[in-house]
Amino acid sequence: MYKVIVSDEGRDMVEIPEGPFTMGSREGDPDEVPAHPVYLHTYYIDLREVTQGEYERFLKMTKHQEPIVPVFEDEVSKLMNPKYPAMAVTWNDAIAYCRWAGKRLPTEAEWEKAARGEGKRRYPWGAKFDQSYANVDGADDGYQYLAPVASFEIGRSPFGLYDITGNVAEWVLDDYAADYYQTTPYRDPPGPENEDVYKVIRGGSWRESRVGARLTKRFSAKMWRTDATVGFRCAKDLEQPAMPS
Repeated sequence: MYKVIVSDEGRDMVEIPEGPFTMGSREGDPDEVPAHPVYLHTYYIDLREVTQGEYERFLKMTKHQEPIVPVFEDEVSKLMNPKYPAMAVTWNDAIAYCRWAGKRLPTEAEWEKAARGEGKRRYPWGAKFDQSYANVDGADDGYQYLAPVASFEIGRSPFGLYDITGNVAEWVLDDYAADYYQTTPYRDPPGPENEDVYKVIRGGSWRESRVGARLTKRFSAKMWRTDATVGFRCAKDLEQPAMPS
């Protein structure tokens, strides 16, 4: 159902085809309105969130600074597993990993299209919340904290992405501006040109309620924030064929 490629560092990426989709919501928070059409060119995005095991390989090969696990109410060891999503990474850490892998962070618009498809669904699977479809707040989904990446087959997005809601929320490329949707361009919106320390986080984490797990929900955080609820996945431009000489 989905065109999948394997990236340079060996991770599956899904092709998101060129075309329009509806971004934002008429019923959400003030920074989610208005719902508006956006047209994106073809791009690729990681099928799964970057795991701790994959991030550890990056650390060993680059000598990049290891993430600092923030204050946590339980034993930190319960958050550590090579199959769990990478977390406690800053925005710059996520940028560094994606560059190392020959990729980049997705824009906010790219993240949302990959998450909700071309319709107006509230969650990856549809309009109705179901706690068994994603790793969100509480242990009713089978996990108190983090879950192994891609544990929820039934909760995949229309383009097949795992954990686009739940597990960890995800850094995207954009600066944050509460009123950006009022003036966002129609084609390939790059995000506001604030050069601000506040960046956008999307996707509800293992600590979020059904409200925070909505696909249109926007969060902002300082770029150096580290949190047990925040990770990332990467994107990549479509490689254009070489012009004949």
